[in-house]
Parts: sequence; C-alpha cells; structure tokens
Amino acid sequence: MATTLKDIARETGVHVATVSRALNGIYGVDQDTRKKIVAVASRLNYRPNRMAKALATGKSHTLGLVVSDIRNPFLTELVRGAEDAAYAAGYHVLLCNSDLDPAKQIQYAHSLLEKRVQGVLMHSVAALSEKQLQELASYGVPIVLLCRPPSALAFSGVSVDNFQGGMLVGNYLIRLGHRVIAHLTGPRHHGNLTERANGFMKAVEANPEVTPIIVHGRHNYQGGYEMTKKLLAQHQNVTAVCAANDATAFGVIRAVFEAGLSIPEDISLIGFDNVELASIVRPPLTTVDQPKYDMGQAAVEILLRLAAHPDNRLPEHRLFGLRLVERQSCRPLKILTSSIINKKSATKFRQPPGVQ
Repeated sequence: MATTLKDIARETGVHVATVSRALNGIYGVDQDTRKKIVAVASRLNYRPNRMAKALATGKSHTLGLVVSDIRNPFLTELVRGAEDAAYAAGYHVLLCNSDLDPAKQIQYAHSLLEKRVQGVLMHSVAALSEKQLQELASYGVPIVLLCRPPSALAFSGVSVDNFQGGMLVGNYLIRLGHRVIAHLTGPRHHGNLTERANGFMKAVEANPEVTPIIVHGRHNYQGGYEMTKKLLAQHQNVTAVCAANDATAFGVIRAVFEAGLSIPEDISLIGFDNVELASIVRPPLTTVDQPKYDMGQAAVEILLRLAAHPDNRLPEHRLFGLRLVERQSCRPLKILTSSIINKKSATKFRQPPGVQ
C-alpha cells in the first residue's frame, strides 16, 4: 500500500500536520525535525496524493487538453508545444481524444473538471450547440480554444487566419496557370476548414475563368484518398488539388499514384499545416505553414495567466501568421497537352462509399 502522511508521522513520532508542513516547505518546523521527516519519507518511498492535495488547496497543477485525434500529425507538434510549456511551469497535462464527437467532448470536459484541473485547452473541432458552449463557459475553469476563431462567449484562443490561408492557396495555384482546381475539405460545417474553403472560393471568384471543384469528406489520410478517387473518376480535366490539411494531402498522393498519374506533372498538389512529413514525402509537399509548436506554447501561457487571476479573466486572442512553403509538388501550367488528357481519361474509377 502507498505510504501516507500518517505512516511518516508514526515513524517520526510527530503530528501529521507537522509532517505536512515539513514536506511542503511551510514555516513552523525546526530544521532537525524537517530533515528527519524528509529522510523517513524518502526511505518509505512516500509519494504525495495529488488528488487529496488538490481538494485541500484547490490547485492540482494539472491541465486538461482535448484534441480531435492525436494521430493527426499537425496535432503532435501543437501538443508538444503545450506540454513543454506546461512542464516548464510545473504543470502536468491530461490528454483526451474527442474523435469529433460533441457528446464525447463534453463528457471529457466533465471528467477533467472532476479531476480538479486548473484549466482546459480544447482543440476538438466538433460542432457544439449554443447550450453546450454556455455550459462550458459556466464551469468557472478557464478554457482556451486552440485553432479556433474568437468565440462570442468568454473564451480565449490562439489561431491563424484560415480565410486568408485559403485565399493564399487559391491565388498561388491560379498564378501557376491552373484553371480547374479541386479543393478537398472536411465536413460542410467545420470552423477552420470551412474558413479555408471560403478563402479559396474568394480567390476563385476574382478569376471567372477558373472552375472550382469542392469535395467534402473526412479530413485525414483515408479521407484524402477516398475524395481523390471520387474526384479523378468524375473530373478528368482537373490539374490541381489543394487539400484542407497535410494529412488529407498524403491520401491524395496515394490515390494519384494508383491512378497512374504523377505529381506535379499531371496533378499539382498543395497542403496546409507544414507537418514534418511534408518535407519527406516524394515529391516534397508545397504547403502552408502554421507555427504549431508556438501556438501550443502560447495557449498554455494564456491558460496559466487566467488560472492565476480568477478575478481578472479577460479573454485573450492571439493570431499567428501563415507562410507559403514552396516545394516540388506544384508546377506552372501553360497548356494541357492531349497526351495528358488521354492519360487521365484512360482509367475509370468506382465511386467510393461514404464520401459526400
């Protein structure tokens, strides 16, 4: 059984309160007694009960972090930035995956509060109802939204301008000469990805000669693969694809190669996020860079400030910049030769199930 304060008190012959003060560095214990208590605690392998301490002090030195799916390579660097910042400040992080399920997201929020976390970071992008958002705001625990636009409620957050990012992608491909461009995105109502799609369409609207193709599906590797299979089956004249994120772009690469086509010779491809794998795949992926690690760090900094000043929790929003990282997955397009058209038309595909 775990050693308790009572065990140490019995061993040293002092009161439990004296043991507690000695181990917590509180005044009122003479130096010799403190050394004796610390020595006994070490010999008995005493480990403090963080839950009990949190109940007594109201401070657990623990933060909750709810993400959509840690398998998304974008999130690994974001979470690492948050965890490093928390550790440097003496805090631990409890990680939860919501799988884009609003009910699961709320359930995790309840569970984290039961564990007396001092704040919650939420990246999960599940669509929450107004009632659920108000419930989160009423908890009395500071919440910082990761990669979400400023909320109408009293939530702080860190994000990038996804609308401008979508315009950046669209304008880049248009400048390269592409006129039939597909945008592979997530569900029809998805904060960040919807904003990127809207930005892409804004760029296209300024160029009437461009034909946009919007495909909705799962914004992960498998979703990118399935959406691209559908795209190539229905639109043999597409010359460029912009993916809502890099994970989706990796699925695009697989589907394009399986179709007997090449990147960028037949299809130019651009992603969004600039995860580490983007520079390793072949060809290296042109993408939009988000400062993922810095965003994770900033979110924890905001959360700790809010936790330390419960009477002054004014929302804080930090907007990070984006930049285009040009690699080898896009090429300028001057004329679509008949040989490429014939090559694309030679293969027919069955529409995959489950892609909207």
